[in-house]
Amino acid sequence: MERVEHRACFGGWQDVYRHESSTLNCTMQFAVYLPPQAASEKLPVLYWLSGLTCTEQNFITKAGAQRYAAEHGVVLVAPDTSPRGPDVSDADAYDLGCGAGFYVNATRAPWERHYRMYDYVTRELPALVEEHFPVTEVRAISGHSMGGHGALVAALSNPGRYRSVSAFSPIVAPSQVPWGEKAFTAYLGENREAWRAFDSVELMKTAQERLPLLIDQGDADEFLDSQLKPQLLQATAEAVQHPLTLRMQPGYDHSYYFIASFIGEHVAYHARALKA
Repeated sequence: MERVEHRACFGGWQDVYRHESSTLNCTMQFAVYLPPQAASEKLPVLYWLSGLTCTEQNFITKAGAQRYAAEHGVVLVAPDTSPRGPDVSDADAYDLGCGAGFYVNATRAPWERHYRMYDYVTRELPALVEEHFPVTEVRAISGHSMGGHGALVAALSNPGRYRSVSAFSPIVAPSQVPWGEKAFTAYLGENREAWRAFDSVELMKTAQERLPLLIDQGDADEFLDSQLKPQLLQATAEAVQHPLTLRMQPGYDHSYYFIASFIGEHVAYHARALKA
């Protein structure tokens, strides 16, 4: 690994690292915030997955989460959203290719060589973090939009791996909305049965663990009715009795202004679970 950014922040350090990913077959970057407590003890980790068009930079520069991570003694890890580089397949669209990895394991050409973000964020990256940083194996996961989808899928399909999960404006049913249908057709093919493994609504129906879900959604979000549709997850949660707290926040949109307004509550929520 190579550290490419190192900045003091709320008594700790906001760093960015570059490494060669064997899962994605390319060079990747991820951000790590080490709060001041990390100088003397191992700490639990909250993983953050960002949304369409983002990199690791969006969360660390816009959300303001470091302040709360320092208060609660939690390490923050934020990877990039997709593989990148001159040899990585891309598309002439913001919602497919680089910046739109959708946290799946692609099975179709030309995507399958690099686009395995599900394995990267649930396996390779945590192993790397736990080997090289002062952290425990106690994990939580959160994210926004496409990253909220990724966080929910990671938690629902890996019982016991995370202590808590939350999301801002997640794409809860990608199999039923345009963003997801476009990405899943490209990455996974036409067989919709293969899509179920990366769809939170479908995963919740057979989840082996009743890990509570916390979701914040702005009611002024421009994508609410067309792409996000949290009511689909809420209906499934009620049908299978899966604990879900869906908070509709009046006046808030899809931006990082929304995330910054409630990220402190989410970090506190995860800190309670991580330290229970």
